[in-house]
Amino acid sequence: MNEHSPTSLIIEVAGLTKKVADASGELTILNGIDFTVRTGSTLAIVGASGSGKSTLLGMLAGLDTPSSGSVKINGIDLFSLDEDGRAALRMRQLGFVFQSFQLLAHLTALENVMLPLELRGDHDAKQKAEAMLTRVGLQQRLRHYPKYLSGGEQQRVALARAFVTEPPLLLADEPTGSLDAVTGEAVIRLMFALNREQGSTLVLVTHDASIAAQCEKTITITAGHLVQA
Repeated sequence: MNEHSPTSLIIEVAGLTKKVADASGELTILNGIDFTVRTGSTLAIVGASGSGKSTLLGMLAGLDTPSSGSVKINGIDLFSLDEDGRAALRMRQLGFVFQSFQLLAHLTALENVMLPLELRGDHDAKQKAEAMLTRVGLQQRLRHYPKYLSGGEQQRVALARAFVTEPPLLLADEPTGSLDAVTGEAVIRLMFALNREQGSTLVLVTHDASIAAQCEKTITITAGHLVQA
């Protein structure tokens, strides 16, 4: 089946378990997680603080490795790849939005958005970055450094950076966690609009039930277990 078929699976998680050593012996952060995500769909991962949801998101990106189990992205087993292979897959397939924005302070808004394009050798990086920043309403802020931008503006730069490469899969970790309610709502509307425009798959971690309700599917993680799918 073509990976772009609307009925295909972009994420397949099977038996995903993460255990770490702590002072009391062994701590299980995730325990036997199984779920799939259809290409082009939206999924919310919810759960209390410390439930393991951000750890799960990190493993979907191959940024953390499991104790056992597997994650496939577009049919590719992430953990059959070495670190360089996972990095290459992330560059081709993934976009990220973080709670703390993760902008590079010494780069302007334009340069932050150009960076992922330049890393993959895109010769139209500047034009594409300018167009995406205009799309998120920051055409007057292209040459401003992050410290001169509000929190909402910084998160819009982060959205532009995540979407500018048109990744098949976007991962967002508490994207409104550092924003006030009004700004956060505007950012979420923009993120879902961009996702619809590009036809990408969106997986987001949130504690906000109103944000989760906008997704097609929600899974709940409680003490490392998937309790609802």
